[in-house]
Amino acid sequence: MSVVISKLEEQKQVNGLDFPLLVTPHNSDVQSNKMDFFKWVEGNKAELHDLLIKHGAVLFRGFPVENSDEFEKMLDQTDYQNMPYVGGAAPRAQVTASRIVTANESPASEKIPFHHEMAQVPTPPGYIFFYCETCAAKGGATSILHSGEICKKFFEIAPDFAKKVEEQGVRYVRVMPELTDNTSAIGRSWKDTFHVKTREEAEEKMREVGMNWEWLENGDVRTETRVLPGIRFDDETQQKTFFNSIVAVFTGWNDSRNQGEKAVTTADGEPMDAMALEQLVEAMDELCINFKWQAGDVLWINNHTVLHARQPFEGERRILASISFK
Repeated sequence: MSVVISKLEEQKQVNGLDFPLLVTPHNSDVQSNKMDFFKWVEGNKAELHDLLIKHGAVLFRGFPVENSDEFEKMLDQTDYQNMPYVGGAAPRAQVTASRIVTANESPASEKIPFHHEMAQVPTPPGYIFFYCETCAAKGGATSILHSGEICKKFFEIAPDFAKKVEEQGVRYVRVMPELTDNTSAIGRSWKDTFHVKTREEAEEKMREVGMNWEWLENGDVRTETRVLPGIRFDDETQQKTFFNSIVAVFTGWNDSRNQGEKAVTTADGEPMDAMALEQLVEAMDELCINFKWQAGDVLWINNHTVLHARQPFEGERRILASISFK
């Protein structure tokens, strides 16, 4: 395979493997000629996927990806199937007609907590792809964390609570506004969340995924998911993962409609162990990589095994994203 593996300042070793793996161009043609680059992606897509599974995250740096269309065309050379953002909480905007959207558009002053993408829905994406169009003048790192590592730490910190989460699973409760609220990190409207225009269409979508719901007088809707796994076993890498949105919800689902500490419960309706989650957040910050973007970077993440977060920033920052079932 024509792939050059390089070293990244922020990199760490997880299970003896680079995290994230840094891939750079192997010759000047792939570095400068877009057609050669796209052919290279198509010709090496199976091997690149294997590296993604093995390492959990792969960073492509120095390749000729200069805009959203070229980011989309790069993904089109792979076998990853486009998946619409149905069920996500964060405000987003569609960028291309097909598969590219903006990354979470919550306020720059807010830290986005660690989460597996859309772990609060029954069928979350398998893979996430990010592209840096504009990097922030200050801050704005995307933080990545190996889920197997933090899962082990969870069972060390609070073994009884971790066992309960694993055995019972969890439920998520969220009030969605009728119109998207861009001042909130979870302000996506029920219309945008489910890609619908009417209450009847929304109810059909909620029924399909096993949600309970209650319409509020102001047009908002209070939703409650069915019981979802809190701990999963990843067959490809043979490890338990902290596959959920517990920390993100408990610490981050706060706005005029929602209170994070009440927005996630175990299956029996009991609240989260606040002390355990406080220690877990500290452990996440210690174990993670704070990845600093450069314009043109493309980052592939295996959503089955890697959590991600966003640090606050100053100045303009534009990160684009795409997700895939498989």
